[in-house]
Amino acid sequence: MRRISIERLNEGMVLAKTIYSIDGNILLNAGIKLKESYINKFREIGIGEIYINDNISSDIVIEDVVSDETRFEARMAVKKAMDSVMSGNNMDAKPVRNIVSKIVEELLTVKDAVINLQDIKTLDNYTFAHSANVCVLATVTGISMGYDANKLKELSLGALLHDIGKTRIPNEILNKPGPLTDEEYEIIKRHTRYGYDMLKESVDISAYTSYIALTHHEKYNGEGYPLGLKGKAIHEFSRIVSVADVFDAMTSNRIYRKRLNISEVVEYLISLGHHHFDYDIVRKMVEHISVFPLGSYITLSTGETAIVVDNNKKYPNRPVVRIIKDPNGVVYRSFNEVDLASYNNITITDVLDDI
Repeated sequence: MRRISIERLNEGMVLAKTIYSIDGNILLNAGIKLKESYINKFREIGIGEIYINDNISSDIVIEDVVSDETRFEARMAVKKAMDSVMSGNNMDAKPVRNIVSKIVEELLTVKDAVINLQDIKTLDNYTFAHSANVCVLATVTGISMGYDANKLKELSLGALLHDIGKTRIPNEILNKPGPLTDEEYEIIKRHTRYGYDMLKESVDISAYTSYIALTHHEKYNGEGYPLGLKGKAIHEFSRIVSVADVFDAMTSNRIYRKRLNISEVVEYLISLGHHHFDYDIVRKMVEHISVFPLGSYITLSTGETAIVVDNNKKYPNRPVVRIIKDPNGVVYRSFNEVDLASYNNITITDVLDDI
């Protein structure tokens, strides 16, 4: 299995991962050969990348840290919660609490979880998929920090609902394809207070969980919003969600920009440790993120092109790779696999969109 951009798809390629609509209906089953009409549909609904199987990658198994069913349930729980508050009703916390318990239980059974697979997002499910991803990232980080199950559930719940205040922000601002004006940015910033006000009204939501919605845009150096808190004055839950939020946003395709490579985003987060973020939390989170996810296409310092086939948890920048093309771009007749942890003279020089 490997990830490929929509622009690089061709008829006859085989879909490796089932694609669902926002309501959970199957749009296209794994194993189906792609037609031009399917590819056009992907563009129409805003899917930027999918997973395919081919002779280069069919033996590469990319497993999610939580099940597809759980991830879908998390997206739907967020959608229902947001739909409810948009309709002027009080949020029913039971469905989100139930899915949070499921996420925590699943992640606690995974030893040394490494996140390789990125969720496929469409234009209309971005907010819900983003919330689910932030929840998983935050929970994995909480586990690595030694949180018990009860503490993990509070963190996970706050992460899942961190953006609920965006239900009160006009869509034309949220999905604006160009730069925001100063006035529009001030409107966007209000979502933190809106979210806090919504959540604190629920008897089933703790003050800690509500506080995440309020303070997940605070920065470690005090330059964040809405309170301008600094350092350890920002609750640890919010410091975790802040990192998870930025990581998922930057590694996702948006209407106004293309996603960044994970290696670039990890470097960015580390560079801003103790400035925008808590450096210790950044380090804890990136320990569980595959810098070069399975199925990534890379260029080596030898000039050869390769695909990542396995991780080295102790050496995340030194994965196991399958060399596909020679320095002149000619495909090898047989593919050689190299563990970069054993070859210090070979480095990764670039991450490619496609082989």
